[in-house]
Amino acid sequence: MIAVWLSPVYLLLCAYVFYRLQTWLERCLPYLKRRRIRLPVAFLYLCTAFSILAAFLLEPSPAKRLLKQFSNTWLGVLLYALLVILTADLLRLVVKRFLPGGNSRWKERLFSQRGHGLIGLGCILCVGGFSLAGIVSADHISVTNYELSVDKEAPGLEELKIILAADLHLGYSIGIRHMEQMVDLINQEDADIVVIAGDIFDNEYEALEDPELLAEVLGGIQSRYGVYACYGNHDIKEKVLAGFTFAGRGEKASDPRMDAFLEKAGIRLLREEGVLIDDAFYLYGRPDYGRPGRGIRVRKTPEQLTEGMDLSRPVIVIDHQPRELQELADAGVDLDLCGHTHDGQTFPGNLTARLFWENICGYLQKGNMHNIVTSGVGVFGPDMRLGTRSEICVITVRFSE
Repeated sequence: MIAVWLSPVYLLLCAYVFYRLQTWLERCLPYLKRRRIRLPVAFLYLCTAFSILAAFLLEPSPAKRLLKQFSNTWLGVLLYALLVILTADLLRLVVKRFLPGGNSRWKERLFSQRGHGLIGLGCILCVGGFSLAGIVSADHISVTNYELSVDKEAPGLEELKIILAADLHLGYSIGIRHMEQMVDLINQEDADIVVIAGDIFDNEYEALEDPELLAEVLGGIQSRYGVYACYGNHDIKEKVLAGFTFAGRGEKASDPRMDAFLEKAGIRLLREEGVLIDDAFYLYGRPDYGRPGRGIRVRKTPEQLTEGMDLSRPVIVIDHQPRELQELADAGVDLDLCGHTHDGQTFPGNLTARLFWENICGYLQKGNMHNIVTSGVGVFGPDMRLGTRSEICVITVRFSE
């Protein structure tokens, strides 16, 4: 349980942020040094820091939902508080130790009580601004358009309009209002087919705001050939604490209620299977790379999944994680649609995550295959996006005459 080992680190970081916050506030407002004020402030901060654990331990209830939403926001605020305060402390150290200044007045003012207070105020404004921008960004879904050509015939079709969505993460952060926004955007596009590339759920079925109404909302998606999906690494029954899962040693499988939910919503789940649609093109749904789920211990290789297919027809694959791209291209796949990465979701993750993925977000061509990775609709962990955006992708595929 890596979360248990990292808990002391989390507490130390919380303590560091509180120490800096308290120091700056007391320089601005000396009366905050009074014991009768410091103790309640410290208690409130302690409750905030432990809200993550409290939300994890509570049984499903409205109180748990509210606390979970609060703690998810707190994770984002803590992230930006650490980034801003560490940056300010490092700059202060550089100025104090390495920059010449002698007895210059600007240094005296910078390190005076007033200077400390102004720096602290600036840090608080930066953290608040980043957090607010992240919350607003996560709440808005945009539309990204792609146009590409596949050098194969799809009888009866000159082109195919595909809507790609992924990483809905239905749960404590993403609920009915967010899905209504997504469905409205999808239906405006008059799509031929809609595909959802995994992480439909956020591990805990109990986290769904109102399963019946959510299924009804998703059931309102309109398209010519219907809605298809594959599962991702979070579409399994596990408890999550600060981004880490606690599943024990049992089989990592979806909650049966998740499968029933998709059926009720009119979403066909492709679990290591393909379908020939309208005798024109193939659509294949792969199980997740790391957690393939119930009844699947080892997923098929790219060569195996195209066996038996007429490769003169276009082959479209939905795969949660953008892996095995070259192998899929070599096996005759024409279009590979993925999610999982969230494009890093929040700064600086959008920069560091690029070190681990060949295509973290957007378009990549591998031989004759087109790979598109969406940054996703929802969020995981901090209920924020900064430097990235929530999106659905509208993909227009043109075929040979």
